[in-house]
Amino acid sequence: MEKVFQQILYGGDYNPNQWPKEIWTEDMHFFRDAHINSVTINVFSWAKIQPAEDTYNFDELDEIIEMLSRENYNIVLATSTAAVPAWMVKKYPEVMRTDYEGRHHKFGQRHNACPNSLVYQKFARRMAEKLAERYGSNKHVVCWHVNNEYGGECFCENCEKAFRVWLKQKYKTLEALNQAWNLEFWGHTIYDWDEIVLPNALSEELGPNKTAFAGISIDYRRFNSDSILENFKMERDAIRRFDANTPITTNLMGTYKNLDYFKWAKEMDIVSWDNYPAYNTPWSLVAMSHDLMRGLKGRPFMLMEQTPSQQNWQPYNSLKKPGQMRAQSYQTLAHGADTIQFFQLRRSVGGCEKFHGAVIEHVGTKNTRVFREVAQLGKELAALGDQFLGAENPAQVGIIFDWDNYWALEYTSGPSQDLKYVDQIHQYYSYFYKRNIPVDIIPVDADFSRYKAVVAPVLYMVKDGMQEALETYVKNGGTLVTGFMSGLVDQSDNIHLGGYPGPLRKMAGIWVEEIDALAPEQTNTLKFTDGTTSTCNLLCDIIHLEGATSLADYTSNFYADSPAVTKHEFGRGNAFYVGTQLPEEALAKVLDQVVNAAHVSPVIDEATELEVTCRTIGQRRYYFIINLTDRTLPLPKEFEGKTDLLSGNLLSAAEHLSPYDVLLVREE
Repeated sequence: MEKVFQQILYGGDYNPNQWPKEIWTEDMHFFRDAHINSVTINVFSWAKIQPAEDTYNFDELDEIIEMLSRENYNIVLATSTAAVPAWMVKKYPEVMRTDYEGRHHKFGQRHNACPNSLVYQKFARRMAEKLAERYGSNKHVVCWHVNNEYGGECFCENCEKAFRVWLKQKYKTLEALNQAWNLEFWGHTIYDWDEIVLPNALSEELGPNKTAFAGISIDYRRFNSDSILENFKMERDAIRRFDANTPITTNLMGTYKNLDYFKWAKEMDIVSWDNYPAYNTPWSLVAMSHDLMRGLKGRPFMLMEQTPSQQNWQPYNSLKKPGQMRAQSYQTLAHGADTIQFFQLRRSVGGCEKFHGAVIEHVGTKNTRVFREVAQLGKELAALGDQFLGAENPAQVGIIFDWDNYWALEYTSGPSQDLKYVDQIHQYYSYFYKRNIPVDIIPVDADFSRYKAVVAPVLYMVKDGMQEALETYVKNGGTLVTGFMSGLVDQSDNIHLGGYPGPLRKMAGIWVEEIDALAPEQTNTLKFTDGTTSTCNLLCDIIHLEGATSLADYTSNFYADSPAVTKHEFGRGNAFYVGTQLPEEALAKVLDQVVNAAHVSPVIDEATELEVTCRTIGQRRYYFIINLTDRTLPLPKEFEGKTDLLSGNLLSAAEHLSPYDVLLVREE
């Protein structure tokens, strides 16, 4: 796979405009000592560059870019459009957003512009054009960074009018719209397009995930994602008028709910994202987020932001332990990143991020633990050079992640408020992660034939074409895993009639008659065919076999002796159905059968608690071996006698990895 950059970009967000020029000179020395080779600039400089509607002043940015170019840094140049200047709001108050409760906002915060404001679009487009015209030919500008962490939503009159246009384009007629949203319910039939109002706290919704009509609420989320995406495309196209080749990105946020990132990725040259796990985020969830970002385009990605140590906006902002930042960085590279970048390079003196970690702390010296760790990592990355840039992450398992399903599942008016989409996906991902079985996170329209097994938890919404694609995959020898809350509704959240799991019923070989919801304090029990017993919770499908065989039956409640987990031979493949939420050990028992049936292989045969990940270029394989536990663990035998690329040491049978230790082994 072709590499995007010529070296691992190592650096991060830099705001010299917040500091006197004597500090700039000092920073250049600090960055060299830390082996930093890239800086992201101009992220929030709109107000400084454009102090008035018809006034632009690039003098300071010229100086910054001239300095960085002279010092031979790679520049990730942002378009500065993530927060509008005060003069714009004063003169054009309609550029600001109206929130979920219907309150129109005044100047302040960021992500503050209405995505459907023509005023905002005009000035943002003009800013992107001027920046590209001025700096697009600079060879040191290696990437364009549009806006910053797009997100949020708007419920203003501009958006309401634009929503109606969007709906006309989608449904063509009011008859089709009324049918899609099932507006006969409660007598909500729409007779004119201007009767449509945005779904928020003033209309159909009773909270962010509670709606009377999921059809309109899901469509609004699609519309909002599309509206914000149009802003990105607008700036991208403005840049392309003057710079035809430099890659263009914007920083995404993992499993962020509001934006359909698979749709976004199609418009981006390279995916980038900001990784900010909490003190107690499982490493498997961090890895899953990386795999999702890689899966958006099926290509290596950029890590645009992580903190060198401490965050400032979470409830509990713990320091990263010694070695943790390095281990976390290598985990990022292992799962497909070609860059390691920080927010921020120098800690701010004021504002809400003044306590957010940075390479250069408030003390203003290099004599800090964080700086030493950043410098150590920088030295290692520089020594690695470009040898694995563009490397692939081969996987035999694909896990489906879909934003339409994400939105729709969490809008369901039942059966349980504890049903959360990302949690369900992560339960399955964790099994493969702990066994070092590589996973691709894939969209619903992926080429399933590339995978020995496809896992589709809570595939609640089955849209047009999905039934045929999944059936073809299984008939041709694939192994599919799905389960409760799957196959229930169409793209508008209307039930697929004919019995659950709707379009998946024939392939699964079962009929789900009812779905029981268990409160947090409640559990049921079940027994596998080998006599092993387990508890289960959250939801229990009451299943009838229609060709499938039972792998486990319930042993309690009125539906005791009915199937809880099933397997159906369909064509040359198999469809597994997990009808209840299983604890880790019981889910592993099911997925062990899936792995065996599909002949799925881990990265290495030896069981280990180390994370072992492989990236490949041709016949070359790079094994990242990382200890993310709190215990010292032995080196797997497969790597004995190999050389660690990071230290140059020959690895022996006596080798042990302490917490946060990292090894990198190359095999030809």
